Amino acid sequence: MFDQNLNRFSFDRKKALEVLLYISSQIDDMYKTLKILYFADKLHLSRYGRFINGDTYIAMNNGPVPSESYDIIRGLKGIGIYPASESEKDSLSIDGNSLIPIRDPELGLISASDLECLNEAIDLYKGYSFNKLHATSSDEAYKAADVNGEMDIKKIAGTLTNSEEVLTYLEQMYND
Repeated sequence: MFDQNLNRFSFDRKKALEVLLYISSQIDDMYKTLKILYFADKLHLSRYGRFINGDTYIAMNNGPVPSESYDIIRGLKGIGIYPASESEKDSLSIDGNSLIPIRDPELGLISASDLECLNEAIDLYKGYSFNKLHATSSDEAYKAADVNGEMDIKKIAGTLTNSEEVLTYLEQMYND
């Protein structure tokens, strides 16, 4: 689940698609969807010691971006290095900056704790403007990373109110 050497969780592409479907069924804006995922991942890391899909965050110009989830979107746009699978094409479409669900998400792939944090992040941040989302997501972990560089999970954990507890948990759980 967590690779201590690479400082990252294992990414689950199928689950990521379902999470993108879930968020975009309530918010169609791609930028907001990706930022809400960041906030939901931080909530989930704080409470349960892991990210929802195991995504890796990149410090891009407009704030943190979940790299592998963004690769799914880029693949659907036909501009990514990883082409979209038929399942992804049958699930989600892109119109400009809008993510349009073609089907309902398979909630069986999203845990109750995932849904708890996703719903909380959606409720908290759906009304935020682009600028406010950018400012709020551009936290110390983002600022510590190079532009277009990978954000350190320990730095992300360091932004949490229970950072010491989370860092200790990560070291104990995943150091074996």
